[in-house]
Amino acid sequence: IMLHSTLALSLLLIAVSSNLAMAIKKEKRVPQTLSRGWGDEITWVQTYEEGLYQAKKSNKPLMVIHHLEDCQYCQALKKAFAENEEIQEMAQNNFVMLNLMHETTDKNLSPDGQYVPRIMFVDPSLTVRADITGRYSNRLYTYEPQDIPFLIENMKKALRLIQTEL
Repeated sequence: IMLHSTLALSLLLIAVSSNLAMAIKKEKRVPQTLSRGWGDEITWVQTYEEGLYQAKKSNKPLMVIHHLEDCQYCQALKKAFAENEEIQEMAQNNFVMLNLMHETTDKNLSPDGQYVPRIMFVDPSLTVRADITGRYSNRLYTYEPQDIPFLIENMKKALRLIQTEL
């Protein structure tokens, strides 16, 4: 009887530990939810305040993407953004990255309205760059999937401004 209960206990421990291992494995992927599909290899900050702090500390521009889950234009832009290697690489290495599904209290981030998708840049001196705009005069900071090359140019512009101005 002693042998039987030891065996049962061992099997129970094996079952519990393998479930635990699977739970731990699942846990490891949790931080990626901050990417919300915009790029899982990118390190995303959680809040605007954290983004400003990191931008100042690292001397990198902060890129703020405003979007909503149920917005088809956001979904289309997100797909193009996530699939573009050049954007992903720049976002990983040269920018502090933030994507938000709510508005911040900083009115400078919505100079021409609170529409989505909206992408704005904040330089390390914590100035919102209202001079880095997209192609549309009615929504200055919006981009469409076909505007990806334009967004890449604007990312490069944001990086150049740091070299020349700050």
